[in-house]
Amino acid sequence: MLNRMILVRAQRDDLAGVWVATSEDVPGLITEAETMEELHAKLLVMIPELLEANEIDCDLTEIPVHIVSELMTRVANPRIAQPAIP
Repeated sequence: MLNRMILVRAQRDDLAGVWVATSEDVPGLITEAETMEELHAKLLVMIPELLEANEIDCDLTEIPVHIVSELMTRVANPRIAQPAIP
């Protein structure tokens, strides 16, 4: 029985150009979208469907979903000369 919030991890896949979401709290949840807004919309549909398909019970009227996003980026090191862009 689920009696707490659902934690969803969203990671940016720069090679594919999408956000990928997974959750250990929702078996089978893996989806992707180009924007966080699109990902959010997909999660609102998929999470209830997967909870039902996996026969996961919950006493809560609304289940809190915490989406944690991870984005890796880089910044130039000001102490190292940057290559000139032609």
